[in-house]
Amino acid sequence: MAFWEEKTLEQMTQAEWEALCDGCGRCCLIKLEDEDTGTLITSDVRCQLLDGNGCGCTDYPNRQAKVPDCIKLDTVNVRTIPWIPTTCAYRRMAEGKGLAWWHPLVSGDPQTVVDVGVSIKGRTFLETEVDPEEWEAHAVDWPEYEPPDHL
Repeated sequence: MAFWEEKTLEQMTQAEWEALCDGCGRCCLIKLEDEDTGTLITSDVRCQLLDGNGCGCTDYPNRQAKVPDCIKLDTVNVRTIPWIPTTCAYRRMAEGKGLAWWHPLVSGDPQTVVDVGVSIKGRTFLETEVDPEEWEAHAVDWPEYEPPDHL
């Protein structure tokens, strides 16, 4: 039995926790909050440290020092942060749903995240290349997309 099928998030080792990330990059997209309604809006602008093609952090060990508002996910906040994507493995595990069929640990292929439309690969703009005054114009709904249970 695979570790994610027999352990809770709290029981996982650090290596197992890190392996849960599907590498989609959605959590590293800039989010905006409507001041009037409190509605969260996701943009296609990515964190300055996120590689837009490889979808990984370019300085993962030092990310919180370089990006002060970078949030390190843990067993508590994955259950409470409203913008965690419904496709996120951490969220799915916390909700008792298990990993999606397209998750690399299940499919055996990291390309399935891209193939099903979950990945940000090739669809974003680097934070340092877009004026913050223009971020609202970059609001997109595709990060809310959830693939079907099977293709």
